[in-house]
Amino acid sequence: MKAVLFLLYAGYRRAGGLKEVTSTACIYVLTAIALAALIAPIAHIVINGVSSLSIDFIVQEPAESGRAGGIGSILISTFLIVAISLVAALPLALGTAVLLSEFMPRSKVVMPVVRNALDVLAGVPSVVFGLFGLAFFCRQLGMGYSILAGGLTLACMILPVLIRTFCNAIESAPPSYKLASASLGVSRTATLWHITLPVALAGLTSGCVLGLTRAFAETAVLLFTSGYSDRMPTSVMDSGRSISVHIYELATNIPGGQNAAYGSALVLLTLLAAISMAIHFASVKLQSKFLGVTLPTWR
Repeated sequence: MKAVLFLLYAGYRRAGGLKEVTSTACIYVLTAIALAALIAPIAHIVINGVSSLSIDFIVQEPAESGRAGGIGSILISTFLIVAISLVAALPLALGTAVLLSEFMPRSKVVMPVVRNALDVLAGVPSVVFGLFGLAFFCRQLGMGYSILAGGLTLACMILPVLIRTFCNAIESAPPSYKLASASLGVSRTATLWHITLPVALAGLTSGCVLGLTRAFAETAVLLFTSGYSDRMPTSVMDSGRSISVHIYELATNIPGGQNAAYGSALVLLTLLAAISMAIHFASVKLQSKFLGVTLPTWR
């Protein structure tokens, strides 16, 4: 009887070990597939675009419909469009997130409706926002195809994403911090500015990076609003081509524009990586200063 029980136990241990090895192998395989799916397109762009990179490519204006010259005016237009979108969207997003998370009553009817509406808006295809921007900003308000119209339309598109991200960041602050602040007689507004927002700063900056990267990479919205002009803009009312639209145009409509398209894509990836890292480091420094502690750089 003891021998039978021992054999059954040994078989159970062997089966358990086999299941563990199999599950571990599946995890490693899936991780390798995910990494390959991320690395492959980046490596493809780097390999094909590095030959086009130079100082002249970055500072010169496009020539021959983009086949020659550089992307200097394209970068200026892109920065103006993204700056307008962030200046318009960030204050509205932060104010709305604070209102929803801190000051609005926890209604079982209103809050779910508002949050679901934001989720629906965040999932609306960008081409729909482009049609809205064309009808409202370009035609109704008389802005025409301009950098200002493109930036404001982008702000409308990234606003729901920013609000939901900021809400999650603010609500992630431990309730014990707020209770301790209230027990000391600190007002709700002072608690918000000196405790809640500094604690939630990492999540807030993550939302900023998410909105920034989406604004940089957006194409459909700007096709309808900011236009195709590749000349150096002199004001925000001029038409301006963003770098994502420039890549699309070179890759699909300009014969012989593949090399410039790869070079522009590599510049876009480099800009996104550099800006994301700069925002991350700045947020860590600010959070360390506000909280009076030393935080690790990579968290």
